[in-house]
Amino acid sequence: MTDAAPDKPEVLATLTRYLVEMFEVPEEAITFEALLFEDLDLDSIDAVDLVVRLQDYTGRKIPVAEFKSVRTVGDVVDQVHALLVRPG
Repeated sequence: MTDAAPDKPEVLATLTRYLVEMFEVPEEAITFEALLFEDLDLDSIDAVDLVVRLQDYTGRKIPVAEFKSVRTVGDVVDQVHALLVRPG
């Protein structure tokens, strides 16, 4: 029996929970298109805290370079999902 990686809606649900719990972002503001810094009012320190939490979630180190291009909630979901389905 193998554990299937979470699908993108599951990753979005987890990310939404983190954003609400950690940064008090209103849940209704969290959409795939929402810009992390402009729409959700995160700053660079928040981004680092979020990456640390996502590393715990994925069980993998998240290379900073992979998150340099992340701008939206959807970008984060895509990056995290890719980490979860990538072997190793």
